[in-house]
Amino acid sequence: MSEDRRNDSRPKRARIHKPSRTEDPHRGAAAKPGLRSRQAAAKILGAVIDRKTPLDGMLDQEHGNPAYRELSDADRALVRAILNSALRHLPRIKFAIDSLLQTPLPEGARALEHVLTVAAAQILYLDVPDHSAVDLAVEQAQLDPRNRRFASLVNAVLRRLSREKEAILEKVGSVPAIPAWFHERLVTHYGRAEAERISEAQLIPAAIDLSVKSDPASWAERLGGTVLPTGSVRLGDFSGAIPSLPGFAEGAWWVQDAAASIPARLFGDIAGKTVVDLCAAPGGKTAQLVLAGAEVMALDQSSSRLRRLKANLDRLGLEARTKEIDMAAFQPEELFDAALLDAPCSSTGTTRRHPDVLWTKGPEDVEKLARLQERLLRHALSVVKAGGLVVFSNCSLDPREGEEVVARVLADGGCERVPIAVADWPGLEEAITPVGEFRTTPAMLPLDPPFSGGLDGFYAAVLRRGRV
Repeated sequence: MSEDRRNDSRPKRARIHKPSRTEDPHRGAAAKPGLRSRQAAAKILGAVIDRKTPLDGMLDQEHGNPAYRELSDADRALVRAILNSALRHLPRIKFAIDSLLQTPLPEGARALEHVLTVAAAQILYLDVPDHSAVDLAVEQAQLDPRNRRFASLVNAVLRRLSREKEAILEKVGSVPAIPAWFHERLVTHYGRAEAERISEAQLIPAAIDLSVKSDPASWAERLGGTVLPTGSVRLGDFSGAIPSLPGFAEGAWWVQDAAASIPARLFGDIAGKTVVDLCAAPGGKTAQLVLAGAEVMALDQSSSRLRRLKANLDRLGLEARTKEIDMAAFQPEELFDAALLDAPCSSTGTTRRHPDVLWTKGPEDVEKLARLQERLLRHALSVVKAGGLVVFSNCSLDPREGEEVVARVLADGGCERVPIAVADWPGLEEAITPVGEFRTTPAMLPLDPPFSGGLDGFYAAVLRRGRV
């Protein structure tokens, strides 16, 4: 497992690979070891922040950023660690750099800012020798015509950052580690104290949770995990490849965050009932519905995502009907007993594993997605029978994409909320809202070491279609 799975909120010393010496196209000579990885990190960071490009696609080993693909596996791991740390702590890194500048950086000096950010992330939050981070940042500046005249500034700022590291880390601890627009939304909805807890919890990389077909206690013992209130098995400090674990090849379990496993369980007994999973890929919730005994149809508008869903179900030895279609255009010949709508959203509840989300999304995206969700929810209600259930969920922390969407649909009539009972969820009582909906946050579910606490931010509500 790469370094980005560690709790990187404080520096720890660990062995770092020694990159090979490679040819430098700017100078026609051998580049300093490690330079390529820092250049790739700065370039990708710029794409995330300036062009709102999702990180996952750029880190794809086959189709990702060319500078990243050219690196060795060890260098790729270092780039991922740098980027995840930089994006998790970005407001604090920016505050630290700004506090060391006598005058602000020039307008448009974005490339220079990304070089400084990449180096500062290493100095403050990663187990990289400070002198290496400084020297390679200076080398980057000297090789870039846009930044060459700032090379001495880069050297001075980063050396001071290294010398004053502990004091600066203490000072930036009071700076929210999330964008101002999102922090304001959290404070408005959750209150300042809870907003701070959520902000801090998102700095800790997510643990690995498994949904198991049966006997979670036995699998927890076998894998050195612990059973969560959702019935999921959480692994401890795992550093290997997931397919190497016992039970993977035979399809005894699949990786699924504990919060993501909740919506499919909210239907109650669905054995023998017809259920449509309206946005199904990659198939974790589909698998849950099939295991519960339902006759499942899984929809997705992406052929590649459907292929992935089928492959996952095949490994698990499970079957479901599939259909490639935009769910908004889906008109079934026969209405279903129930529908699961895990709707497209801003994904702000998943930043423990996707720290780029808060930098590639903004308030305008939340509003746009909320309108889409409302439209999809109304359509979901139309594909179930009178008295049928619809579970609506998403992985956003913003109530505009959850509570407010459901409130508008309920206000129009035609359906009613089915309250979720607190007694049915021992250990997650705080996640049940006063009106009987689910609202999880990364700050919930504290656990003792070696297990990381927290779970994805998720919202879920159960609606019953009225008589027509």
